[in-house]
Amino acid sequence: MSEKQKMDHSRRQLLKGGAALTLAGIGGAATLPVMAGTQGKVQTKFDEIVDIIVIGSGFAGMSAALKARESGDSVMVIDKMPVFGGNSTINGGAMAVAGSPLQKKEGIEDSVDTMVADMLEAGRGMNDVEMLKLVCNGTAESCEWLTEHGVKWKPFVQHFGGHSLPRVLQTVESSGAGIIRPLIKAAKKAGIDMRNQTKLESFVKNDEGRVIGIKVRDGFYFPRNKTGKVRLFGASKGVIMATGGFGRDIEYRQMQQPKLTKELDSTNHAGATSEALKQMMLIGANPIHLDQIQLGPWASPDEKGFGTASQFNTIATYPSGIVVDSRTGERFFNELADRKARADAIMTRRDEQGNPVYPIGFTNAEGAKKAQTLAWGLKYKVIQQAETLDELAQLYGIPAKALKEQVSRWNKAVSAGKDREFGRPMQKAMKLDQGPWYGVRMWPKVHYCMGGVRVNTHSQVLHLITDKPIEGLFAAGEATGGIHGASRLGACAVAEGVVTGRNAGQMCTQSKRVELAQA
Repeated sequence: MSEKQKMDHSRRQLLKGGAALTLAGIGGAATLPVMAGTQGKVQTKFDEIVDIIVIGSGFAGMSAALKARESGDSVMVIDKMPVFGGNSTINGGAMAVAGSPLQKKEGIEDSVDTMVADMLEAGRGMNDVEMLKLVCNGTAESCEWLTEHGVKWKPFVQHFGGHSLPRVLQTVESSGAGIIRPLIKAAKKAGIDMRNQTKLESFVKNDEGRVIGIKVRDGFYFPRNKTGKVRLFGASKGVIMATGGFGRDIEYRQMQQPKLTKELDSTNHAGATSEALKQMMLIGANPIHLDQIQLGPWASPDEKGFGTASQFNTIATYPSGIVVDSRTGERFFNELADRKARADAIMTRRDEQGNPVYPIGFTNAEGAKKAQTLAWGLKYKVIQQAETLDELAQLYGIPAKALKEQVSRWNKAVSAGKDREFGRPMQKAMKLDQGPWYGVRMWPKVHYCMGGVRVNTHSQVLHLITDKPIEGLFAAGEATGGIHGASRLGACAVAEGVVTGRNAGQMCTQSKRVELAQA
């Protein structure tokens, strides 16, 4: 064989689907046990076999697992962390729903088309429209499904930034735990096998290139990468990736967005890293929009992570208050714009040396009456109370005269029903005419990855070269990319996670079962 023939042969072997590389365990993993199959083929022997494996236990993962289990398939859920839920547990528990009963009760006319239009505008037109329609079409049904599983909602609709009208429902706990706990309870009751401290190492593919299982580290202790026993789990129908984003993977997120350095905090839990995404890419998954990483504009520099300010600003400051530059006492953006617009505006508040000058968001007692984290924020001095505007100005070093003039202009805008300064929607705007006042310093934090792997409306992961499905591999939630474009609207993470998770679970159950061998 000539050198050219050898090179061509090697190239063909490499492009055969990556099966040999996967079975060898890229990254120095142990060789997988195999047995001789028929016609000279090699068949992997698995330690355990189920119909469907779901990786990740957040909104998307638990929704996928439960939906798949409804069809009678055996389902295993794995999560690398010691507790289930991931970012979903510490999420604010808010879900955008087009056409909910609460909207109708309050006389709010909404539609799927209106929600699609709002998300397209926020996404700067970069959205995958077919996937976007799938999500918006599924919100009402999925919300009802969550309610049937025991999720309890507050009895009113909220108006989040970037939405053209109020459509947001929120759990009574003001936390994603109000969704995750009922779903985990339902999963255990349904006989779904829940495994924590179980980390994905790589995929296992058969000779036809289909994903038929995974290699894991069982008994894994995050972040010690070599802990746990290497085991093989087979999935006769498919593997569903619901592994979330990589907001806490500082090195990888900085590759995508150099400005997102370690100095910028994140609302994500420690396990929000990129290794699962990389494993999908290694077998040909098409990564899209990885540089579109969202900053949460409601966070405070006076606490770590999600904290108390995020919920307070979401439910009180933004809908019922205003945000001002501490140097001028004046507003400088539309408080109900989408997240990207608000975060970008806040990030411009810097001194001559480029250091942050933290804006001040505030409202009064009437505006803060539904904020469940107010007491905690006051206790830890993330939120501060003032009896007068003069006292508020003194607390934050704001020019008092300018602050009072700004409040006066705002009150006139509310009376007129029109914000001539920044075009803010005024449906639920309220006057700020009496104290006490509650203020908080604000600065964005890394919050959500709009990018991930490309999927179709059957939740199948698509190949980088062929744009055809990688057989046996599905994905849902933040692990996917394209739905939100350049910026995700608030409360659409729960919507996306639950809708696409249920979709992935249903589609995976319809896959043809392959025969697998057990060790």
